Amino acid sequence: MSDVLRHLGTHYHYVIYIALMLIGLFAVLAKGNLIKKVIGLNVLQTAVFLFYISIGRKADGTAPVLWDQKPETIPYENPVPHVLMLTAIVVGVSITAVALALIIRIKRAYGTMEESEILVLDESDQQGSA
Repeated sequence: MSDVLRHLGTHYHYVIYIALMLIGLFAVLAKGNLIKKVIGLNVLQTAVFLFYISIGRKADGTAPVLWDQKPETIPYENPVPHVLMLTAIVVGVSITAVALALIIRIKRAYGTMEESEILVLDESDQQGSA
């Protein structure tokens, strides 16, 4: 048990990422307000971004540039996770913008942003038209 606690103590940032992921997942699944779901999705995305950026970090690492020394002797950081997360951030911002635009349209159409109320209104509308 002490080995597990020691390992968690040295890798505390992974615990923080997992906590952020769980908070975001809880907000997406358990909240009924559509704005809160979008915020939860953003928290979940941020946790994934932080995780991937942190795994690209190397102790005493430098930029992957050719030096006069042998490349095997110089520790360098992997730039691929950072580049992928830049792309993911752009995609995340665009998804957030589209989601908020859809929520505005839903609010205008149904008069509410609560998922349960929207489902009830939609169900009653379908029964009324049948």
